[in-house]
Amino acid sequence: MNQRKHFLMICLVLMLVFSLSGCKKQESRLEDGFYTVEMSDYNNGWKEFVTIRVSGNKIVTVEYNARNASGFIKSWDIPYMRNMLDKKGTYPNRYTRTYAANFLAAQSDKGIDAVTGASISGGNFQKMASLLMEKARKGDDSLGIVESDK
Repeated sequence: MNQRKHFLMICLVLMLVFSLSGCKKQESRLEDGFYTVEMSDYNNGWKEFVTIRVSGNKIVTVEYNARNASGFIKSWDIPYMRNMLDKKGTYPNRYTRTYAANFLAAQSDKGIDAVTGASISGGNFQKMASLLMEKARKGDDSLGIVESDK
């Protein structure tokens, strides 16, 4: 009889462990679709945004950039690039690709390292990536807005 109680107790514990691990898996599932988040305000004339595509519970593409009020993309601004490279040692086309690649590789908003010379954008990217993960888990494809620090 004691062995039977012990066996039942082990079965119950195993069922509980498996049911909890199943719940955790459901919470982290990403819904297929496109998700976009942008900053609430322009910073020095640019509004940053990130768009991801999720397929098969994985982030398969990441686009990170900024645009001005007319829609011109920051990474295409050659004079801006030259000026920033001279002053900061990086430029938008480099750091946006780096942040996007790190996010894609990590499949998470955690562990994305800051790029020297682009730390403000890195902070913004981290906030946008966190909201993107939240939206992708919910399947909420509405535009997400991250409040700018002022």
